[in-house]
Amino acid sequence: MTNAPKNIQGAGGGGGGGGGGGGAPPPPPQPTRTPDTLHSRQFGTFLDLISEGEIEGFETASKEGHSKGSTEYNTAAFKDVFLNDTPILRSQASSVTPSTSDFNFQDVGFNIRFGTANQGKISGILSSSSIESVNIKVSAGTPVTRQITNHNVDAVNVTITFPQMQEAKDNGDLLGSSVNLLIQVQYNGGGFSTVINDTVTGRTADAYQRDYRVNLNKSVFNASGHTADIRVVRITPDSTSSSLINSFNWTSYGEIIDDPSTYANSAYTSLRLDSMQFQSIPTRKFRIRGIKVRIPGAGANNSGTPTVDANGRIVYPTGYIFNGTMSAATWCACPAMVLLDILTDTRYGLGNHIGDSAIDLFSFVTASRFANTLVPDGFGGQEARFSCNVNIQSSTEAFDIINEIAGSMRCMPIWSAGTLSLAQDSPKDASYLFTLANVTEDGFNYSGSSLKTRHTVIAVSYFNMDSREVDFEEVRDDAAIAKFGVIVKQVKAFACTSRGMAARLGKAILFTEQNESEVVSFSTSIDSGIIVRPGAVIEIADPVRSGVRRGGRVKSATTNTITVDDDTATSLPTTNNPFVSVIMPDGTVRTASVSSISGNVITINGSLPQAPNPNTVWLIQDDTVRTQKFRVITVEETDGINYGITALSYVNEKYNFIEDPNFVLPERTVSVLNLPKPAPSGLLAEEKLVVINNRAVSKLIISWQPITGVTQYQVNYRFNNGNYVSTSVSSPDFEIFNTSLGTYEIQVFSYNAALQLSSSSSNLSFNAVGKTAVPDDVSNLTLEPFSEKLVRLRWNISTDIDVTHGGFVYVRHSTKTDGTGTFANAVDLVDALPGNSTQAVVPFLEGEYILKFQDDGGRFSTGETSIVIDLPDNLSALVTQTRREDSDSPKFQGAKTNTTFDTSADALTLTNPSTNASGEYAFNTVLDLGGVFSLDLKRHFLSEGFYIGTLFDSRTALIDTWTDFDGAEATAVNAKLLVATTQDNPSSGSPTFTAFQTFANGTYKGRGFKFKTELSSADPAQNIRISQLGYVASLQRRVEQSNVLTANGSTNVNFSNTFFVGTSSLLGANSNLPSVGITAKNLSAGEFFQISNVSATGFTIVFKDSGGNPINGKEFTYQAVGFGKG
Repeated sequence: MTNAPKNIQGAGGGGGGGGGGGGAPPPPPQPTRTPDTLHSRQFGTFLDLISEGEIEGFETASKEGHSKGSTEYNTAAFKDVFLNDTPILRSQASSVTPSTSDFNFQDVGFNIRFGTANQGKISGILSSSSIESVNIKVSAGTPVTRQITNHNVDAVNVTITFPQMQEAKDNGDLLGSSVNLLIQVQYNGGGFSTVINDTVTGRTADAYQRDYRVNLNKSVFNASGHTADIRVVRITPDSTSSSLINSFNWTSYGEIIDDPSTYANSAYTSLRLDSMQFQSIPTRKFRIRGIKVRIPGAGANNSGTPTVDANGRIVYPTGYIFNGTMSAATWCACPAMVLLDILTDTRYGLGNHIGDSAIDLFSFVTASRFANTLVPDGFGGQEARFSCNVNIQSSTEAFDIINEIAGSMRCMPIWSAGTLSLAQDSPKDASYLFTLANVTEDGFNYSGSSLKTRHTVIAVSYFNMDSREVDFEEVRDDAAIAKFGVIVKQVKAFACTSRGMAARLGKAILFTEQNESEVVSFSTSIDSGIIVRPGAVIEIADPVRSGVRRGGRVKSATTNTITVDDDTATSLPTTNNPFVSVIMPDGTVRTASVSSISGNVITINGSLPQAPNPNTVWLIQDDTVRTQKFRVITVEETDGINYGITALSYVNEKYNFIEDPNFVLPERTVSVLNLPKPAPSGLLAEEKLVVINNRAVSKLIISWQPITGVTQYQVNYRFNNGNYVSTSVSSPDFEIFNTSLGTYEIQVFSYNAALQLSSSSSNLSFNAVGKTAVPDDVSNLTLEPFSEKLVRLRWNISTDIDVTHGGFVYVRHSTKTDGTGTFANAVDLVDALPGNSTQAVVPFLEGEYILKFQDDGGRFSTGETSIVIDLPDNLSALVTQTRREDSDSPKFQGAKTNTTFDTSADALTLTNPSTNASGEYAFNTVLDLGGVFSLDLKRHFLSEGFYIGTLFDSRTALIDTWTDFDGAEATAVNAKLLVATTQDNPSSGSPTFTAFQTFANGTYKGRGFKFKTELSSADPAQNIRISQLGYVASLQRRVEQSNVLTANGSTNVNFSNTFFVGTSSLLGANSNLPSVGITAKNLSAGEFFQISNVSATGFTIVFKDSGGNPINGKEFTYQAVGFGKG
């Protein structure tokens, strides 16, 4: 131990002498503390099953070409091992000489087995461990030894514990230390050899443990009777100072028995990880090249041997001819070969059920060659058209996994006649022909999906190898989105790790939905049904769809001529590049261009290998009309004779369109029905009124001559140069409802089967009236008595629909009897009647009844229809009062509300219709009968409507409200005469009157009567004048007869009902006493009677004898004649 030098500093002197020091002493240095660098660490070993074997191995190591088992291979494999999605070794690092900083994780132990049948086990995988305690301090010169006798033990795990390791200096420094130790082994006393030489360096203030695995030499240890001694030796001298602590103990040891399993045919790894680098067990992912599968072997005729490139694509030599021989297993990403392996492997596949003899290997190789063709990846490079990179982790139904893998390369597996083959959706020529000549009479049935339900966006999910997560590639059809909006379909791309392949899948789905969604089904005979197989491409010439017959049966043929069955109903083109197809005797289809056609004989260019059989199927097509191609989906035997076939529309250029962004899909015209049609002819228009929902509606009926082959038309119309309205109809007529007065311009186009419009239209201009025509006049008006005070008017129902549905019949009355009454100077007798009325019961009045129709638009009929009644004077009634407001001086002295007496017109009028459309006039006096009687009232009422001014400038209302323009007739005005009655004395303080009611001639009961008239105008430009206004009040003559009465002396007799006898203001009091007549019974000679005190209510009678003395008991009856019934 060394001591730091000490500095002695003197204190400063006093007084005037100098001091020995120069100021304050410097601070002491801070002690050094070495970080605590020794920490106990635990390691976990993970055994992960990767795949069935044998696999190719790790991708990066394979691509870099390292040998399996080499350090470089295992180092490169670290780039493909991901812990919590982070590679152990950075991808840019060298696989040969990586630096420590290139590792994202340190101290990783790694072993791999590739799944071979004879692979060895991975050592160090614990099967069991037995811990034995030691707890002895190991001193220098005093090693500690333990003996192992269990021959099943493969290794010994020695645990060393340092309670502390640090050194304290006098100056306060706290430093680490270093200890060298050895672990030695000897077998059967043969001498120790060092297997571990370790130096522990660092500092720790807490207990620190370190484990050492000592692998035993089993070949020596397992010899009969041999033992193994494990010895721990301390080389560093023991500490002799309390300031240096670096002793250690041998704590325990574990007898380890390793897992002996080799897991043959299973690829797996072991990872030994430091727990200090993880908070929890990390996720592990491995990027590998998977199971090796068989691929086609050397081809026939020295046509070469397929190889596999670095991306797993099988490269087929040009001109390769498969001869049925498969080569040894190798890694590839070809979905056809992966499927073949699953089908034939006896361990994890269906090999115990299916062998090569039950598989059409040629169809698998054909599918493989199409799948491995290089196509643009969409990002400037190229890749295989289809590849299969999938991790199947669970047991799956064979049917499902076969279809999944087959579907990834657009194949359909077919089991037929004991053989499994693949039918691939790939470009191919038609292998069979169908026309109406070789299907049943039901013909071809087509079905498809709605355009609006087809998807416009495909979101394809695939496994992104870069991010090691599921990613999405979105493919959009912008044209379809513009039409139908965004309709998304989510698709999972099975076994897909390529963004380009995912994009092609999405584009293929969009293309199929837009162009290959139509399904055709039909039945055919056995001769065709046994030849056609699912996946085959067929051509159909359907005259019902194409519009022309271009196929049938061959009548006879040579190698260069074909005589067809019919040329009269068949279109045989000689221009526009015609070519003919025919089914040959071997069942194949041959196509040749047409040289000439004469009648029903078609001559071809060149010659066929042999003459077609008579009655075989032929079809012809050219650039104007082509056949439709379909790919067969199912073929089913129906009744032993016929076969049902279902096929899906097929486009041969599909893959060019999907894989080449610059490819333009050629148009294929399959029908002349798609050609533009001519515009229709004979366009006519007629306007009518019809009833809809009990309402009159005007409509314009447009019709035309139909065009052959046209099932839909487009009608455009506009009104008074407005915007055109378009609609489609399926019949040769169209109706426009609620027409208005003005000009309608009409265009009619024809649609063809493809919903294309004709190049021109048929046009028509029509001047419509709408509902502006005035109704016809009322006709056949008659009158018949209904009662003493009522008559019935009858007339013919209106011929105008807008009157009978929503219109009215107006019945007015004028008091004029000379036939000069008009609708304008008459007033409504009853409320307007419904337009479909044909009769009305109205008061029996003297004057003129005038009728008009009004339609639902407020238009009156032009003419007036009327009947005049001139009644004789009724002499039997007693006129109690004749009242004329127009006879007063001055005239019309009653109360006026919004009315005035116009001296220039000598009539009562509305004060100002533009501000007050209604007003009233109350009669100046109240009629008082002096008692309650039934009074006959007859009105005297003469009015006339008129225009306030005849110039437009004098009319202030909006012009839309005008009902008349020329001012000839003011019909928008009216006046009513009303009466209210009371049974009280009207002169008393508060008599109770009834509500006013319309005053038509009739009988009213009451004592008091008051009258008023109401004037109204529905047009501010029109007014009404009342020149005569009044009434005649009369009481009917009444006779009252009694039953037999008995008089006893002077007897007062009361009438059953009071008679009107006059009042001081009406005719004079008692001016009209009733006349009383007596019929006496059984009068004796000289007897007589006397009547006195006759009044409105009765009289007094007395019977007397001849001497003038009153007598009793005389019987009599009376008859009183007077007016009114009280």
